[in-house]
Amino acid sequence: MARRKPLSADEAEALFATVDETGHANAAEAERERQSRRLFGVGRTVDPLSGVDPSGSNVGTVMARASILLVLGFVAVIVLTQYSAGCVRRDATAALAREANLHTVTVALTDGVEWGSGFTQFPQDFTVQEADQATGRIEVSVIDTRYATEVEALAASQIQAAALAVNALMNPSINEVTYRVNVHVDDAGNLLHATLFDFLEPAGQVRPFATFTWTKQVTDAGDIALTCSITGIDADMTARLKELITGADTPTLVTFPGAPER
Repeated sequence: MARRKPLSADEAEALFATVDETGHANAAEAERERQSRRLFGVGRTVDPLSGVDPSGSNVGTVMARASILLVLGFVAVIVLTQYSAGCVRRDATAALAREANLHTVTVALTDGVEWGSGFTQFPQDFTVQEADQATGRIEVSVIDTRYATEVEALAASQIQAAALAVNALMNPSINEVTYRVNVHVDDAGNLLHATLFDFLEPAGQVRPFATFTWTKQVTDAGDIALTCSITGIDADMTARLKELITGADTPTLVTFPGAPER
């Protein structure tokens, strides 16, 4: 049997020009296909000459839509989580001013409180010694393991104490808030902190670091005066703080020749 000569480009174009949407060049066959589709339906019209989707497949479109929906869902979960956490923190902050007791103080230390333009989180290891509106006092103790130096620990503890105390002192029945901070130290007295993204807790000895005591005095006119005292910083800790503050890495004031003296 002789092989048929391949079609030229013009012949192939002329042949496919006679093919309609049913895929048939014969008019009778095309009509029967149309009747069959009207009776039994068709999944999708496939155009083999289409440059957009010649196979009739929409896998790419489905994958793109699925990816977009997945990203939108992930963003929605993050936004909803942040919104929920913000609502919890606002409620915990307001609860201290409404009613200060063991439960509200524990919730505030667990979930954090709003402070400034953000919120303040407290160490996970804490104890509430007293939270009583009858005595007007709140006293808590924490073990902070997040900071590697005494300066960092003191600065962070001061913010934590202020956030808890000032919010709690807005309660008319609370006049004093004591925030005790303990830390882990090694045998040489150096500060130890958590490692491996705060998952591995230090195993050193626990010792007192500083105590922040906030008190409130109310005048006859209803004005309040808040006072903070920091105690418990011993001589060794004071020396370490001074060394860190005045160390070689601390910027110093440079006076240029001819500059006016202050």
